[in-house]
Amino acid sequence: MAEQRGKVYIVGAGPGDIGYLTLKAYKLLSSAEVLVYDALVDAELLQCVPSDCLKLNVGKRGGQPSTPQAEINELLVKYCQHRKQVIRLKSGDPFIFGRCSSEIEALKAAGCEFEVIPGISSAIAAPLLAGIPLTDPVMSRCFAVFTAHDPDALDWEALSRLETLVILMGGQHLAEILHRLVRQGRSRLTPIAIIRWAGTPQQTIWTGTLENILEQTSGVSLSPAVIVIGEVVGLRGYLQPEKISLENSSVADTWHT
Repeated sequence: MAEQRGKVYIVGAGPGDIGYLTLKAYKLLSSAEVLVYDALVDAELLQCVPSDCLKLNVGKRGGQPSTPQAEINELLVKYCQHRKQVIRLKSGDPFIFGRCSSEIEALKAAGCEFEVIPGISSAIAAPLLAGIPLTDPVMSRCFAVFTAHDPDALDWEALSRLETLVILMGGQHLAEILHRLVRQGRSRLTPIAIIRWAGTPQQTIWTGTLENILEQTSGVSLSPAVIVIGEVVGLRGYLQPEKISLENSSVADTWHT
C-alpha cells in the first residue's frame, strides 16, 4: 500500500455564509487533517472538518495581533512534510488580495504538493447581495477592484475616470478615498454604497453620495466592508426583492441573505 503524501489545499471560503462555499471546498474540509484559517472565515465552516482535525487560527485583522506570514508559511510546510492533508482556508478567493504568493513560494521551495481552490470574492458577491450590478450597458462598461489600505500607492487620477470602483479594506481610509476622488474631478453627488459583513446575518448597507456618506457612517466601524462607487449604486432600488424596503436609502439597512 502506497504511503500517504502530504498536500496543501489553498481554499477560498467565499464571502461569509457557508452556503456560498463551493462543493469542492466542502468535500476537502470534510477530510482535512489540519486546518489553517483566517480571521474572517465563518465559524460554521470550522464545524465541517473532522473532530480530530487540528485547527490553527492565523487570522490577520487590522490593529490586532496576528501570526507573521513567515510563521504561516512554516506551518504549511511543516504539516505537509508530516504527510497531512492541510487546508489553508482563506476568506473570499485566494488570489484576490489573498497573499498567496509567499505561501506558494514556500511550498514549492520545500517540494510540497499544493492545489488552489477558487472561492467567491467579496468584491463580486457583496455588490450582488446588495442589489448593485457592477456592469451595465449604459452606466458601467467596466469596473476596477482595488484595496485602499495604502491610498498613497494608488493612481487616483486614473481611478477617478472609471465608471465603477469596488474598494476592499478601505473603511479606515474612507475620508481620504472621498477626498482623493473629488480632488480628481469626481462629482460629490456620485452614488456610493458601503456593504459591511456581506453574506452574513450581520450584513449592513449604507447608501448615499460622496458628499454625505461620511456623516451617515460617523462613529461606525466599517470593517470588514466593500465600498462601491458609481452610478450603478442607484440601480439598487430597482433590483432588490420587493420585500426589501428602500424608502430611505440614506439610512443603513440590515437584511438577511
